[in-house]
Amino acid sequence: MTTQATATQPGPVNDLELYEIPDAMRLLKLSRTVIYEQLRTGRLRSVCQGRRRLIPPSAIRDYITLLESEAPARPAAGDGNEASN
Repeated sequence: MTTQATATQPGPVNDLELYEIPDAMRLLKLSRTVIYEQLRTGRLRSVCQGRRRLIPPSAIRDYITLLESEAPARPAAGDGNEASN
């Protein structure tokens, strides 16, 4: 049995397509305002086709990598940094 991506559940990032803003919103689970803010600041890349702004799959992957690199490191469980009672 195969499943198909629907408008509410986009499939995995595919290198052969460009995503419209609503698609990027669903993939990244961000609001339209946040998407445009990330575009404005250069943290998320896009291309223009006529009047349409499109997000390449590589830009989505790069943005996720950026977020992961900015995330604080979490101590591993059992490393002795837990508070003792």
